[in-house]
Amino acid sequence: MRSNVIKSGVPAAPNRSLLYALGYTKEELERPMIGVVCSYNEIVPGHMNLDKIAEAVKAGIRAAGGTPVEFPAIAVCDGIAMGHVGMKYSLVTRDLIADSTEAMAMAHQFDGLVMIPNCDKNVPGLLMAAARVNVPAIFVSGGPMLAGTLSNGRRTCLSHMFEAVGSHYAGKLDDAGLEDYEDNACPTCGSCSGMYTANSMNCLTEAIGMALQGNGTIPAVMSARIRLAKHAGMKIMELVEKNIRPRDIMTAAAFHNAETVDMALGCSTNTMLHLPAIAHECGIELNFDMANEISDNTPNLCHLAPAGDTYMEDLDRAGGVHAVMAQLLQAGKLDGSVQTCTGKTLAENLEGVVNRNEDVIRPMSNPYSKTGGIAVLKGNLAPDGCVVKQAAVAEEMMRHTGPARVFDSEDDAIAAIYAGKIVAGDVVVIRYEGPKGGPGMREMLNPTSAIAGMGLDKDVALITDGRFSGATRGASIGHVSPEAASGGNIALVEEGDLISIDIPAHTIELQVSDEELARRRAAWVCPEPKIKTGYLARYARLVSSADRGAVLD
Repeated sequence: MRSNVIKSGVPAAPNRSLLYALGYTKEELERPMIGVVCSYNEIVPGHMNLDKIAEAVKAGIRAAGGTPVEFPAIAVCDGIAMGHVGMKYSLVTRDLIADSTEAMAMAHQFDGLVMIPNCDKNVPGLLMAAARVNVPAIFVSGGPMLAGTLSNGRRTCLSHMFEAVGSHYAGKLDDAGLEDYEDNACPTCGSCSGMYTANSMNCLTEAIGMALQGNGTIPAVMSARIRLAKHAGMKIMELVEKNIRPRDIMTAAAFHNAETVDMALGCSTNTMLHLPAIAHECGIELNFDMANEISDNTPNLCHLAPAGDTYMEDLDRAGGVHAVMAQLLQAGKLDGSVQTCTGKTLAENLEGVVNRNEDVIRPMSNPYSKTGGIAVLKGNLAPDGCVVKQAAVAEEMMRHTGPARVFDSEDDAIAAIYAGKIVAGDVVVIRYEGPKGGPGMREMLNPTSAIAGMGLDKDVALITDGRFSGATRGASIGHVSPEAASGGNIALVEEGDLISIDIPAHTIELQVSDEELARRRAAWVCPEPKIKTGYLARYARLVSSADRGAVLD
């Protein structure tokens, strides 16, 4: 056992004395020691139930002959952090989580790990750590929130809540209507109920083979979630016995499968940051061009909120992520030979899995679109690429040309939107919000929701070197690379410049001549860093561009 270094033989006598101080018995120390990485806290709705998940995991480990050892991981609630300086600290926690989990796992030499995440950066951070440490590991998340119900009977969710604020500013919703959303948008614990980033990443833990069936979709409040956690605790013991490790599972073929499922589900654009970062830890390089190749060959089968009016609980009842994968495998879109955390191949896992609701998961013969949920655009405004959730874009905005309305921060853009200064046809440009320039690459849910809430989502585009929440809809184009702070052309855009967007053609162009751009570049001076001390300043010095997954160099 790997853990023998801290518990066996004369040299480990001091280590054992400290383990005995923790109350462990000799019998417990003779078993494999399994680290249970629990992200429980009292500020994130998606994490408030993780103590229950951890107890179930530990019960499963003990039942299968192991000794569970719990330790924590941090997590930020993106919704609570939204719209203020706190959002600068969201993406950066992905690396803090990976680093701290690596430190704990290596310092204490666990034989295996059960990761218990749930929200946006927590899932990829722990996947990065699993790849880095590369001891047997399995994931079991806290599960999605149930959809809410307004007083008029309409189902609702967090994206509607943010859009309600825009409607209120536009005079389309009164105080009582806004309060109705407040009271009902988030009715239970769990990761917010649409196909936002947290649920996207939890679904992709199944797609990449690191979690058991149902991990992405079983609602947080269901007893099936507790049973799943117990089974994950049991399964880690099998993985330890067979020495099946994360890098045995997270292969190049597995990442291709995950991106394919991503496109079929219509996941958050943040997956285009997280999948490359996780792959990087596995020694595999993903690039933006691969995303378009996969998207062009993968139909979009699901329109969960914010793209449509179905929610994670509906996807679960329809058969969940495995039902989507079964259709993709049958159509030859997935590699069924890849190893998974069940100890079986993906093809074996999918035997007998069926789609139970073709209104929620469309059949391959009747997709929402013939191409996937995400597109990468390139052009002189984003030579290295930018990302849009095309599944959530209205048909009339798939191609758009309009004048640039330029803002050097999210705060300035929000003020202009709420003040009614953005009109139909405009292209809002928000820059110096990238990984380095932000620093921290803030999500832009407030401005995109304000635009949608004001009824302008079919008339106005938004482009940024920042990123978007999975709850964002409309022609919202993020991850512009190179970013403004690195001298990308987005830094050279001036008020009124025409910008052309063609999502089907995967292009984005600033209609300014090369000569004029060269003149502007010669006069450009990079602004002073917004934050000069602390972790964010260190992060800004180390972080790479969004097209590389914003990994730390």
